[in-house]
Amino acid sequence: MTVTIKTADEQDKMRAAGRLAADVLDMIGDYVKSGITTGELDRICHEYITEVQGAVPAPLNYRGFPKSICTSVNHVVCHGIPGDRKLKTGDSVNIDITVIKDDFHGDTSRMFFVGKPGIQARRLAEVAFESMWLGIEELAPGKHLGDVGAAIQHHVEKNRFSVVREYCGHGIGRAFHEDPQVLHYGSPATGMELRAGMTLTVEPMVNAGKAAVKLLPDGWTVVTKDHSLSAQWEHTVLITETGYEVLTLGADAR
Repeated sequence: MTVTIKTADEQDKMRAAGRLAADVLDMIGDYVKSGITTGELDRICHEYITEVQGAVPAPLNYRGFPKSICTSVNHVVCHGIPGDRKLKTGDSVNIDITVIKDDFHGDTSRMFFVGKPGIQARRLAEVAFESMWLGIEELAPGKHLGDVGAAIQHHVEKNRFSVVREYCGHGIGRAFHEDPQVLHYGSPATGMELRAGMTLTVEPMVNAGKAAVKLLPDGWTVVTKDHSLSAQWEHTVLITETGYEVLTLGADAR
């Protein structure tokens, strides 16, 4: 396993890419309304990334992925392909943005609601958000990846939801996906020891029902096997000498 430790200059480039990714999510929120298609959301984000930011949408053509963002609606866990689906009142949707600027990646996602969400959808999104932050708060030199996963798993299961096992966070930098893998479950004080200069994503996928998922025939879209709702949040984080720095905070500092 090769984990890259970013230099001060590389950390600055990661900050710049992270800010751009967060800006896309800040921008697209106003468009998440009943009647818009996920394909239209993709087009708006693509034009903003390429024409306004002068950056590159990392998902486009990545291992064959056909769009510039991922839109995962309701029971879609991750990697939903934007298309003709129209959003309707009550839908929850995760929008996942990754941009490349000056060869470095910024990766982040948020949950959005179309109109007023149901009680379970809102609570699920809240627990996923809380668990992401509990995981992030474990990041510091000398801590271990298992500390991150354990904090997330404990909070999710305490709230009677489940953590997806097949998909995880990851190192990030010049490459979209680098070592290490960041599992969202585990045991404290196990796994790789963390070091200052690492950059990685924390992105728990949390299901209202069971943890089991399945991959659809398109080769990308992952859904809950029991058709229960799923929620996810994601930040790119730099491990500093004293703790962590979140590189993809939005305008509301979330």
